Amino acid sequence: MAANRRQSLRAEALRREIERHNRLYYLEDAPEITDAEYDRLLRELMDLEARHPELLAPDSPTQRVGAPPLAAFPEVSHRTPMLSLSNALDEDEARAFDRRVREALGEEEVAYAAEPKFDGLAISLNYRDGIFVQGATRGDGAAGEDVTPNLRTVRSIPLRLDAAADTADLEVRGEVLMYREDFERLNSRQREAGEREFVNPRNAAAGGLRQLDSRITARRPLRFFAYGVGHAPGAGWRTHAEVLDRLQELGFPVCAERATVRGIDGLLRYYAEIGARRDRLPYAIDGVVYKVNRLDWQEKLGFVSRAPRFAVAHKYPAEEQATEVLGIDVQVGRTGAITPVARLRPVFVGGVTVTNATLHNEEELRRKDVRVGDTVVVRRAGDVIPEVVSVRLEARPAAAQPFRLPLQCPVCGSAVVRGGDEAIARCSGGLFCPAQRKQALLHFAGRRAMDIEGLGERLVDQLVERDLVRTPADLFSLSLEQLAGLERMAQKSAENLLAALAQAKQARLERFIFALGIRNVGEATARDLARHFGGLDRLMAADEAALQAAPDVGPVVARSIRQFFDEPHNRDVIRKLREAGVAWEEHAPAPIPPAGAARVFVLTGTLERMSRDQARELIESRGHKVAGAVSKKTDYVVAGADAGGKLARARELGIAVLDEAGLLQLLKGDETR
Repeated sequence: MAANRRQSLRAEALRREIERHNRLYYLEDAPEITDAEYDRLLRELMDLEARHPELLAPDSPTQRVGAPPLAAFPEVSHRTPMLSLSNALDEDEARAFDRRVREALGEEEVAYAAEPKFDGLAISLNYRDGIFVQGATRGDGAAGEDVTPNLRTVRSIPLRLDAAADTADLEVRGEVLMYREDFERLNSRQREAGEREFVNPRNAAAGGLRQLDSRITARRPLRFFAYGVGHAPGAGWRTHAEVLDRLQELGFPVCAERATVRGIDGLLRYYAEIGARRDRLPYAIDGVVYKVNRLDWQEKLGFVSRAPRFAVAHKYPAEEQATEVLGIDVQVGRTGAITPVARLRPVFVGGVTVTNATLHNEEELRRKDVRVGDTVVVRRAGDVIPEVVSVRLEARPAAAQPFRLPLQCPVCGSAVVRGGDEAIARCSGGLFCPAQRKQALLHFAGRRAMDIEGLGERLVDQLVERDLVRTPADLFSLSLEQLAGLERMAQKSAENLLAALAQAKQARLERFIFALGIRNVGEATARDLARHFGGLDRLMAADEAALQAAPDVGPVVARSIRQFFDEPHNRDVIRKLREAGVAWEEHAPAPIPPAGAARVFVLTGTLERMSRDQARELIESRGHKVAGAVSKKTDYVVAGADAGGKLARARELGIAVLDEAGLLQLLKGDETR
């Protein structure tokens, strides 16, 4: 009983601590802990709730990781319609709005609440007795889609509010959006994964919120800002500014750029001030919103058609312009990605003169069908790279021809390849291509690859820029004089690096395979390949069918491996590495267990006679697999001293648990079969 009490108190303490850090990060921009420390707290709470399901609460931060997929979104009727705003497209229309308000109220001057107009997706959040119970999109204004599981994953949305009279039945309205920097990181991950990039933050946010699988939503860096309430009986607020202040007290993010101003002159000054800062804001906006501040006056003014009379959106000029495509070039990124770029007749857009615009990838280029001589619409918002939005087909010259990506890399001449399910074409000369040189060297020298201590980013920059190193093989011919002559490389540092290079020559096959930087081949796959083939030459000679016989190697990975070794430049670098003395032990290919004999093991805790890495190697040498997490597919959990949540999970699922002696006995039986 005492133990249960302690666990309940610990779970509650963890929930409070995690939500406090959410508030510090999203509301106050003053984080106290690192992402890794935050993840440890969340993991501890998840493990605790997994062992004791009775501790799970609907407002727990663990509910933010996503839930099983839905078949469809249920429809939700809004108690108060979620109406759109009328637009004011210039100063005259803003003045006309103010005049209509003053005339309707019979006032000489009116106080307004002003705030940026977020470029995101409008939503409503419903709370009962301070607990978040339902969230919905705007939809057609009268009804929207119930996206509650997805909204639970947005960490800036409070799941529990302080118990108070105004939280007993509260509907909060606001915007789900994505910060520019988060959007750029998301697109970077999409590019690295060979997946389609998102056009802009709004599309990425809207698409993320409307995923039927909320676990996908949880991986999108979505944020929320509150801008009002739809239902709050008995709250007693008098002004819109009071509403926002109270929402902030309750833990909702509220825009820091909001202000209360008087009259049309105050509105126009605010419009100009936000416009001047627009490019520096962390999120995209397309205008500012003016609302009559007094709530009783809002009620008096009422609505017209599908918009309120007491509010208007004053829009900024579009950050899009039309110009001519003078040419299309191809750029090669540090990971080999081939990116077509349109050279444009210079045009002033988004505050700068634009002469180039990305066409993203071959798939986007074909979809938009951009050709030299076309008139195109170019967009640039804030610091986002300029891009071609669309082509004006009616203005296309008769002689304009479709553009085709080159078959050879324009930098190194290696073959350009593209997987059937990938949007991005890539240069296949990863070890040789100058455009990929720095990235290839850093990966090759990494701790989990060849582990060349002392070969960091600054040193690689100097080696490449001085043309001392072109491929990883050149590293092993560097002299003491060459290294000692570099910036921040004294005699001792140079000697240490040469010693590290000499040590790296005695490699392990799996590390060498990983160090090559073959696309889609990570550490685990490299280890599987080394064990399965036993030698590099057998691996290099294997066709796609033979490659797919290795554990967890599917068609995409097999194709990537074959394309890499088919490139003569890569084979030449491997030959030079061997000539430089880089070597490893080889062995016969690993035995393939009879059909149905391979087992999945999970290791946890500290073993007595061997490390977990040694245990992994032993298990895998018998043709079995070691997984990182316990699931229904796990056959055995090997538990040493201080085993934690994995052991508890195994017992919950009824999975067999072995100690070290039991593991050795089981594997010994494999030898006698």
